Amino acid sequence: MSDVAPAPVAPAEIPLRPQEEVECRRCEVHCDRVVHPGACIARNCPFVYAYEAWGHTYMGCLQKVFDVEIDVDVLERLESRPQGFGAVKATKAPLPICHSEISSCYGHRGDELGCRNPEFFELPHASPSFRVFAQLAD
Repeated sequence: MSDVAPAPVAPAEIPLRPQEEVECRRCEVHCDRVVHPGACIARNCPFVYAYEAWGHTYMGCLQKVFDVEIDVDVLERLESRPQGFGAVKATKAPLPICHSEISSCYGHRGDELGCRNPEFFELPHASPSFRVFAQLAD
């Protein structure tokens, strides 16, 4: 048996603006900010780009909110189902036009203390909580 004490674990440092992070690993439950690419097309996002290659059309995000390029035919086919295409991990803070949410995994690892970073689930300070899409004139 060793008389050496285990090294103390340093507490995870909370960032200045946790709402703007795209992932949280401060406890055993891992949380990620995700976006729905199907909503980008449905909302006519101005940052969607598309190109044709190998007989398919692929789409992506000019702002790199998500970093994958998706086959548009597959996206449209899956969006017609009740579950939809689903979400992809955000690589950058989502824009106000983005349909984003928090996805948590390993929920069974949660403990009695709960979330170590509850601000992660809040809207970013610079993001509006609503979007004006039409203005009526008198």
